[in-house]
Amino acid sequence: MKRLSLISLALLTAMPAMANDSLIEALQDGKVNLDMRLRYENVSQDNALKDADGLTLRTRLTYATGDLHGFSALVEFEDSRVVAGIDDYNNAIGKNPDYSVIADPETTELDQAFLQYRNDAVKARLGRQVLTFDNHRFVGHVGWRQDRQTFDAASIVYTPIKDLALNYAYITQRNRIFAEAKDVDAKDHLLNARYQTGIGALTGYAYLLEEDTDISNGLDTYGLRFAGSHALDSLKLIYATEYATQESDKAGVSFDADYMLVEGGIGWSGLTAKLGYEVLGSDDGQYGFATPLATLHKFNGWADQFLTTPKQGLVDLYASIGGPLLGGQWALVYHTYEADQATDGVDDLGEEWNVSYGRKFAKHYNAGIKYAGYSAGDVDAGKVDTDKVWVWAGVAF
Repeated sequence: MKRLSLISLALLTAMPAMANDSLIEALQDGKVNLDMRLRYENVSQDNALKDADGLTLRTRLTYATGDLHGFSALVEFEDSRVVAGIDDYNNAIGKNPDYSVIADPETTELDQAFLQYRNDAVKARLGRQVLTFDNHRFVGHVGWRQDRQTFDAASIVYTPIKDLALNYAYITQRNRIFAEAKDVDAKDHLLNARYQTGIGALTGYAYLLEEDTDISNGLDTYGLRFAGSHALDSLKLIYATEYATQESDKAGVSFDADYMLVEGGIGWSGLTAKLGYEVLGSDDGQYGFATPLATLHKFNGWADQFLTTPKQGLVDLYASIGGPLLGGQWALVYHTYEADQATDGVDDLGEEWNVSYGRKFAKHYNAGIKYAGYSAGDVDAGKVDTDKVWVWAGVAF
């Protein structure tokens, strides 16, 4: 089980001191939720690694108390297990290194444990918690993996007026998706201010990241985002634009890079089509723009070839279309990749097709299938053709 931070321990030891009749009522009014997902994943790569197969079951059990004068608490456990012995895969923390990676190690852990205070203007949490901002591009929970990402943190959301939300979080530990093996002690400051206008949300942010080590490793990102939609007769216009700049000082080496996104789309008759252009820039072809806390699987293709931005940077031109089908939702996405600054014989970074279908049924159940096919570009980029397939079924009560 993952090591609890001091703030999580303080939460768990402080609660008995609140014991009284009102607390007992709040506990009795609490809710229990169970969420399970059984998933098969296959990975095939054009290299010396063996094809990977994994069948895993993720179980998440959550208890949330009722309210007591604005205070409440939540405790959540998460377990990920191999099913039927189908575990021919590299779990990214040392098992089966001769196979391709499926980043779902077996684990049992405390996923969340926090004390919350909430009123009309303030929501504050102390303890292990999920943190997400905007579209998860910079801070997310990586919910696609069986062991999702959480943070040991103190966070607050202040809403002084109806359409303005001011967010701040201080993180002491990043609980990543690799069980406890790759958790990171941190001194991260996250600031995010969001104002909702009649045509979209305007967000300004500063994410000041630093691992808690003896080596200088600051990664500071400042940016602006605007995203929204607008109804126009039978059509819906969809749009987003974003710009960020990043500075890093790691082990005495300093660099900076920029980020840019332009996305537009339309919705009609239940269908949604989008065209996007995203640039994760590079400093002289040596250091790429980094987003270490992001829900990375959501961006730059489901084959997960760019979880780390290449030193040459990454330009992703993509198009997508999707809509309803047989009670569920389908999606088709195409990406073409190239370097932001071509160096060392690397310019063409390949292309990728993604397709998925999923649906919910009988209120509590869901199922789906998804495919990613990546075709490599320049040989010197170090990428290989990769195919991934997922099939899953889930239940939530």
